[in-house]
Amino acid sequence: MMTEHEKLLAGQDYDYRDPELQQLLAQGRKLVNLINTTQDVTARADAIKALFGKTGHGFVINGTFSAIYGKHISVGDDVFINGNCTFQDSNLITLGDRVIIAPDTKLYCGAHALDANKRFGSRPDGSKYLITYTKPISIGNDVWIGGNVTIIGGVHIGNNVIVAAGAVVTKNVPDNTIVGGVPAKTIRLLAPLS
Repeated sequence: MMTEHEKLLAGQDYDYRDPELQQLLAQGRKLVNLINTTQDVTARADAIKALFGKTGHGFVINGTFSAIYGKHISVGDDVFINGNCTFQDSNLITLGDRVIIAPDTKLYCGAHALDANKRFGSRPDGSKYLITYTKPISIGNDVWIGGNVTIIGGVHIGNNVIVAAGAVVTKNVPDNTIVGGVPAKTIRLLAPLS
């Protein structure tokens, strides 16, 4: 039988009240708060390493940051995340090397049913619970994500990609592409990196 955490990562209906998930949530809130409030550079760096599942060399968060679990996020080398970014990591979020993320960008792994009748379930005791389904987000190497971008769960962004400011990315983006708009569409192709 799968744990609630395993169900979450598998994109199945899960119970967020599960003690393991609640412990992960509490730890995530504590570390995010420390990252966003401490003036101690060493304490902030330690909190960033403790929050994330994996951090590469040269990883920088410039300003405030928000995540739910944190442990579901893996970051490559030389990644720069600017202020006021939100990673709703109810599934895995993977950033490759040399990723730049501008301010106010949101990565949302969770979603709910289109049918309103299927958004809440009932527990054996009659209480209701919100049904959330999750999908991972992956971002390749050498990617620049502009300000105020939203990326939806299930999306893979390839290598050498630019996502224009304000875009909403709902579908995979191939390598060597600039995308923009709502929903994001190809604007033009880029020369492959040598």
